[in-house]
Amino acid sequence: MEITKNNFDKEVKESALPVLLDFWATWCGPCKMIAGEVVKIADEYEDALKVGKVNVDEQPYLAEKFAIDVIPTLVYLENGEEVKRTSGYMTYGEIEKFFGLKK
Repeated sequence: MEITKNNFDKEVKESALPVLLDFWATWCGPCKMIAGEVVKIADEYEDALKVGKVNVDEQPYLAEKFAIDVIPTLVYLENGEEVKRTSGYMTYGEIEKFFGLKK
């Protein structure tokens, strides 16, 4: 799901599920590498986690709001509040372990 300034409140702040945001850009090599891993997380945890992508070039307001200075950056939120973040490429297993995801 693409997260924008316009749908952020509805899709992230008001989400009943925790949210994992992937901040990325089309020109970013590591962003392309992690994209497949993030899709796997979204598919595997679809009932327990909402996953959204934020293109930093198209959504500078959100990039600034989250003080994103390195991409890719993954930000985990519960009840609209940031809980944890990490930057750089990670495998599916590393993402799962870092954010403490469990089936």
